[in-house]
Amino acid sequence: MDLTYLNHVFLGNSIKSYVLVALILFFGLLLKRVISRLLSKLLFKLFGRFGDHANPQVFVSLLIRPIEFLLFIVVIYSAINQLSYPLNEVIFSREITVDKVVSKYEITPIQIFDKLFLFLFIISIFWIVLRIIDFISHVFLYKASLTDSKSDDQMVPFVKELLKILTIIFGIFVMMGAVFDLNVATIIAGLGIGGIAVALAAQDTLQNLLGSFTIFADKPFVVGDLVKLDKFEGTVEKVGFRSTLLRTLDKTMVIIPNKKMTDTPLENLTLRNLRRMKFNVGLKYDTQAATMLKISREIEEYVNKHPSTSNDTLVTFDSFGDSALNIQVLYFIAIVEYNEYMHIRQEINYQIMRIVTENGAGFAFPSQTVYHEYTGKEPGVEDTKKSV
Repeated sequence: MDLTYLNHVFLGNSIKSYVLVALILFFGLLLKRVISRLLSKLLFKLFGRFGDHANPQVFVSLLIRPIEFLLFIVVIYSAINQLSYPLNEVIFSREITVDKVVSKYEITPIQIFDKLFLFLFIISIFWIVLRIIDFISHVFLYKASLTDSKSDDQMVPFVKELLKILTIIFGIFVMMGAVFDLNVATIIAGLGIGGIAVALAAQDTLQNLLGSFTIFADKPFVVGDLVKLDKFEGTVEKVGFRSTLLRTLDKTMVIIPNKKMTDTPLENLTLRNLRRMKFNVGLKYDTQAATMLKISREIEEYVNKHPSTSNDTLVTFDSFGDSALNIQVLYFIAIVEYNEYMHIRQEINYQIMRIVTENGAGFAFPSQTVYHEYTGKEPGVEDTKKSV
């Protein structure tokens, strides 16, 4: 079979080179998904030891896209490198004089292509590193969920974000040195001088960052705690570098700067062991003293015997109100979880209503009584005397 036609040159490259480019692209793009899965599973054997119960599918799903992107870049680069024309032609030339020494600076398409490939290659490598950090944090977060302490649940996401930020910063420095041929040491030294100006311009950001470290050091609260700050009350969902996320009882998300979380008096409702209930039960003024005393004793006995309350309930005749005889009820619920607490509170309130009605008493409400007195005066003349 005569294959000499493969050596024919077209646009500076042989047909053989074009065929080789097509084969590399075809098989590379066809097999990149299979190869990426294989590489992901090989990497899992290395990093899977961080978790005995780690799901390999989670690891593969995290890495398959960045590895595919890396393989795609390698395939394209390998294919285009088979061609020589016109990528080696000079498209920009300039003479540069430094200390009376003249040097010629030239740029070719292949140089631009190499820099672009290196740029994308570095991005894909650090993308893979970031996904590995995600997997390791996923494993540690699972281990943290098995412990009773909530501090590790809070620490894992924070360390994860810190490592990812440091990785991105390191990747930027690598890119500046490898792709843009910049002196990284000089840039870092310059940051030391410019850092003062940046610090002054970003005081709030730095204060919030220091606030996050204060939260982790002092542990005034952890993820999952119910806290109250100013007018906000909610469950801590996440502590970040700059802010803390609270999920309110209305299921809205409140973002509070960490500086405020450490500077403002904060009430950790989860740390309390009891919830206090204090209110008045207003009875009608025609209620007999013996009936009021019986009602008070029955309420106190019921609340003390309730399995979710403490044994120091106090029910007393508190005051003569404008429209009611007020019996004050004071007790503590030993349940701090909000939904369960509300159900217990409702149960006790219903029982108080039953006790009052079963004793023949009634609940008072704001009212007025008007008395009319006949004086015998002629019509048209005011003949009533009102008293309230």
